[in-house]
Amino acid sequence: MNSLEETKFLMKKYNVNANKNLGQNFLIDDDIISRIVDSAEITKEDLVIEIGPGLGTLTERLLNKAKKVICIELDKKMIAILEDRFKFYNQFEIIQSDVLKLNLKQLIDEKRKMYKNIKVVANLPYYITTQIITKLLEEQLDLESITVMIQKEVAERLIEKPGGKNTGAITYCIDYYCETQCIIEVPNDSFIPQPKVTSEVIKLKLRKQEPVKVKDKEKMFKIIKYAFMQRRKTLVNSLTNANFFKNKEDAIRVLQKIGIDINIRPEQLTLEDFAKISNEKM
Repeated sequence: MNSLEETKFLMKKYNVNANKNLGQNFLIDDDIISRIVDSAEITKEDLVIEIGPGLGTLTERLLNKAKKVICIELDKKMIAILEDRFKFYNQFEIIQSDVLKLNLKQLIDEKRKMYKNIKVVANLPYYITTQIITKLLEEQLDLESITVMIQKEVAERLIEKPGGKNTGAITYCIDYYCETQCIIEVPNDSFIPQPKVTSEVIKLKLRKQEPVKVKDKEKMFKIIKYAFMQRRKTLVNSLTNANFFKNKEDAIRVLQKIGIDINIRPEQLTLEDFAKISNEKM
């Protein structure tokens, strides 16, 4: 039974449909599922955390590769299906929770000694993609990698390099924490129901060392956030309006001191440039 047949069978058997409010779209393309699993490079020594497993089509493939799979699911209907479907899999565990509210650090710290690597693999709900990825990175979890399918437009912002046409504040967060890789574009007919957008699978491999020297990374990311809230303005005006400098003259003085063009726009700066600004404004 292929993934399309399996999905239709499960939906009929359990009398369920995708919950639009939770951003559910069931993946039915076997080739895409294989690419996700292969790119995550899962071994029998790994713990995999899957966010939003839905009917468990991807979950089954993960269970056949990993030492253990922990699924985080909010929908009670999906949990009942998953518990029934995988009741004979000793390496399967499910947690009913909103991933944005779950203490992932505690969960991972409790499991860490039992596994060589901990990896996140998921078909993420599009409406909270950025929040989930930001949480995974900013909480400094002991993860090896994050392999996820997300909306293509968002993926382009995440894996863009500073200075590119899709650069946004999230670009710098990703660049700070990860090495990025685009795996495959996914057409909307790979799902039931079909989303209105094209998707993309990306892999984020967590860096072992910080790429820039910054005294206070929280301050740096706050500067980046405010700079991009007014991205049509020059950096001087954006950060002066956000009260990071006493006045425009102070902003000009600091930028000139560290060798940054006072007429530059936020998206033209490198991560190192923002680190220099942050270090000057301690």
